[in-house]
Amino acid sequence: MAETPLQMTVRLRAKIERRKSYARKWSDAYEGKRPLLFASPEFNAQAGELFKDFSDNWCATVPDATVERLMPIGFRLEDGAIDHAAGKAWRKSECDVEVGLALLEALITGRSYALVWKPDGINTEITFEHAANAVVEYVPGRRRLRSAGLKTWRDGTWEFATLFTPDMVYRWQRKGRSEVWTGRTVGLPRGEPSHIKNPLGAVPLVELPNRSRLHASPRSELVTVLPLQDAVNTLWAQLLTASDDLALPARAVLGTDRPVREIVDPESGEVVGEEDEPLNRFRSDRLLWLEKDTARIAEFTAADLGNYLRVIDAAVEHIASQTRTPATYLTGQLTNVSADALAASEAGLVAKVTERQRHFGAALREVMRLEALAAGEPARAESLAIGSVVWRDPQFRSDSQYSDALVKLKSIGVPDEALWERIPGVTPDEIDRWKRMRDDQATAVLGSNVAALFGEKPDQAEPDQGDQDEPADNAA
Repeated sequence: MAETPLQMTVRLRAKIERRKSYARKWSDAYEGKRPLLFASPEFNAQAGELFKDFSDNWCATVPDATVERLMPIGFRLEDGAIDHAAGKAWRKSECDVEVGLALLEALITGRSYALVWKPDGINTEITFEHAANAVVEYVPGRRRLRSAGLKTWRDGTWEFATLFTPDMVYRWQRKGRSEVWTGRTVGLPRGEPSHIKNPLGAVPLVELPNRSRLHASPRSELVTVLPLQDAVNTLWAQLLTASDDLALPARAVLGTDRPVREIVDPESGEVVGEEDEPLNRFRSDRLLWLEKDTARIAEFTAADLGNYLRVIDAAVEHIASQTRTPATYLTGQLTNVSADALAASEAGLVAKVTERQRHFGAALREVMRLEALAAGEPARAESLAIGSVVWRDPQFRSDSQYSDALVKLKSIGVPDEALWERIPGVTPDEIDRWKRMRDDQATAVLGSNVAALFGEKPDQAEPDQGDQDEPADNAA
């Protein structure tokens, strides 16, 4: 028996709930919210909640180092031309800002989502959704063909869910934790049906997966980082605890009695006993009387806390190696390093970012294909589907390095437009502006309009009166 839309909504909603704990785990790790693990029960009993909010958080550095190099700046059609309509729609929905958040969430939790829709029925809007609020289902045996998508959210006491299928859009609501979903009426214009026909003819919800595999779910970038992160936190806690008692030399007094003081009865004034003298006063005054000739001072050397630091440094190096994050991001040490050495140290990160560009780029092409369908341009949609995403160069170079490379490429006949595209941060709109400026200059030269290029020619100065020839009758 075929599954009804309501049954599919309930099933996909349960799938979102199961994934929430997974997403929350990695989100908390990114924020540095981790319990103290790998410590003995005795240490935990003594430390209590002293290190509850402590974290030497490397889980934020690894995805941040990747996402800062993932910057889409344009979209190409099948013939390689820049799609300016896609760029305009991209900026109109503020995707140039929001996409960074979506890619960061995908790196942290393993996936995020993009939704292409017309909330008012007129203007197309592209929004990005967290993994705790959306899910996409695929046709069995077809990893890329979407069969349905569900988006959920809360507003006060109401919970809403929208089920997208290629043919229909089903909008539901329920109050509180009620198990009964009904057709949505809250927030919709009077008389508008809760279930409507899908004008796109495709599921408008697109998954942005990270590190997908053929037979496994998308993974978080923090899978390999978290165990080492927990170890680093525990080592720091033990180091700080040891530094409180063992970082300084410990001294012992031998061959004499423990200092005591007499207990005097306040009424009679007689000595009724004795008690140990508190040692805190001797510590603060840094003074101690030794009354016996046999008394002597012994000393225990301070603990070598560098052993902890060496293990922490080794763990950080493992994080750098396993995540292909340059050591300069993690250690912050950069002394007398040449440009070539720095580029070599970032080769792993650049390769990782380039790989992510391919996977995320496929999802972003599908997003812009849906945008073209929503705009009523199926031909442009098909061209975008087999086009490409223009990314910013993932490798950071100095201006002199870029200039030198561009000059060399120019010398072998690479066109100006291709060279401009290789300049980091230059958008297709800026390149078009440069083309117009170049064409205007060429037009001015061909039209002999030199003034348009260099300004008006200055007026000829009047000759100096002192330089005029004297009258002939005054000549000798």
